[in-house]
Formats: sequence, structure tokens, C-alpha cells
Amino acid sequence: MLDTAFTLLGSAVTWLEVIAFTLALANIACNVFEIHWGWPLTIVASVLYAWLFYASKLYGEAGVNLFFAVTALWGWWQWLHGHRAGADGPLRIARLGARGVTVLALGWALTWLVFALLLRAVTDSDVPWADGFVTAGSVAGTVLLGRKLIENWPTWLVVNAASVALFAYKGLTLTALLYVIFFALALCGWIGWRRRLARASSS
Repeated sequence: MLDTAFTLLGSAVTWLEVIAFTLALANIACNVFEIHWGWPLTIVASVLYAWLFYASKLYGEAGVNLFFAVTALWGWWQWLHGHRAGADGPLRIARLGARGVTVLALGWALTWLVFALLLRAVTDSDVPWADGFVTAGSVAGTVLLGRKLIENWPTWLVVNAASVALFAYKGLTLTALLYVIFFALALCGWIGWRRRLARASSS
């Protein structure tokens, strides 16, 4: 799996990265269109990316992908059986509200600090602050997505932009390209979910 499949822009791309890339792309596309099958795809893609990132010494990213694999079970259950307090019917798209956004920003900042210091203390990572930032944002984005909160999409826009720079620096060219596509899909997801929320509010 770690053998070279092809070379892209001077960087070797492994079969592991190719398979993880394909599954991750399908996963995000499902999320954009609210298709619950994206969650099992998340499990497989995340395990493969955890392996890839560990081999690349991106330990925060490796850890957060294992987190993705575990929380995907929770997210899948939420999308199939979850509901919102005080609301009837299945879980629908909603907003955090001003207070929730403040909690999100503070929580992201605090977990970034914790993850970065942890990566500096216990690993040989050469990018602990960048890795910690992306890791913390990914945790926040996953929880928001699992609860169908629309703020997951702007969160992913920030995470994906930072990830492109991080993976390009680490020579993971195909994965950097994947996160460019993720950025575009997150923008589409944000626009689409806002429209669905507006239609639901007016009906």
C-alpha cells in the first residue's frame, strides 16, 4: 500500500493515498447532499488516512482521523435516528446561534493550544502548531456535521484551506489537491444547506 502508484508534481503518490483520496471524495460528496452513506465511507477513508499521516509524521492528523472513524458511527446514527430537542421528526439542518459560535471559536482555540503543545511534547512532529490547528478544527467540524449544524461548512472551509498548505509542505501532493476539492465542496455544501434551511423556515 505504501508503494508508489505514480508521481505527481515531483512527489511520489502511494496506492494508500490514492484509495484514501477516492473514498474521502465520495464521503464529502455524500455529506454535501445529506446522504447518510457518507458516514461509513468516512470510517474506511479515515482509517486509511490515519495510516498515511502516521507514516508522514503528521501525528495530529493521524489521531484526528482515528477520531473521525469512531465518531462516524455516532454521526451515522445521528443522521438516521437523531432529533433536536423540542422538535419533532428526524434531525434537520439548523444554526448554532451567536452564543454557539462564540463557544465554537473559544473551544477551537483552546483545543488548538492543547493539541499543539501535546504534539511538541510527545512527538517528533516538525509542524506541531499547523497540525494542531487543523486537528482541532477537524474535531469541531465533525461534531457540527454530525448534528447537522450549518456552521460545519465555514469551519471546514478554514480547516481545508490550512490543510492544503500543510499537506503541500509535507509533500502529500495528491492529498493537498484533495483538500482543494474539499474546499470547493464545503462551499457548495454551505450554499446548499443554507438554501434548504431557508426553504424549511419558509414552509
